[in-house]
Amino acid sequence: MSWIAFALAILAGVAIFLSPSMWQLLLPISAVLVIVSGLFDALDGKVARLTGKESRRGDLLDHVLDRYADVIMVGAVAVSAWCDPYIGMLAIIGMLMTSYMGTQCQAIGAGRLYSGLLGRADRVVLLTIAPLLQMVFILFSEGRVDLGPVSLSAFELVMIWFALVGNITAVQRALRIWKMVPP
Repeated sequence: MSWIAFALAILAGVAIFLSPSMWQLLLPISAVLVIVSGLFDALDGKVARLTGKESRRGDLLDHVLDRYADVIMVGAVAVSAWCDPYIGMLAIIGMLMTSYMGTQCQAIGAGRLYSGLLGRADRVVLLTIAPLLQMVFILFSEGRVDLGPVSLSAFELVMIWFALVGNITAVQRALRIWKMVPP
């Protein structure tokens, strides 16, 4: 199931990247691919436990494929025509640091940490909404919304959220881990 989730994430990334030229078709497809990928990812661990196939290697594989899936999907947005690449890079940093802090807690023996404002499930939901919101932006405001002197796409708004809230979440987690570590 982890591999299916990963393959769907790759397809979602490709659809997002190619969507500016065929947005009517590829934006809704990318939204479906993101959410179905997230669904398979959410179920893989539960299925492994229920079938007695849970293992440390499976957990490692899940984490590795999740990070690649995250970078592929957010990276596709970052290098697409929908997004300023600098905003996309900051989103990737926020996303990776949030995940890193979660696994760093596990590495010190305190268990996996999922707390904070922006976890993986939140990112999946927002990456599902972003293409649909982009369609609304295209239909009603030429693909962008003006916020004062700045004009942003729906994807850029989501990437800014990932950058800001992702890094805040990473700092929250780091502070929580810091309190767990003996001096």
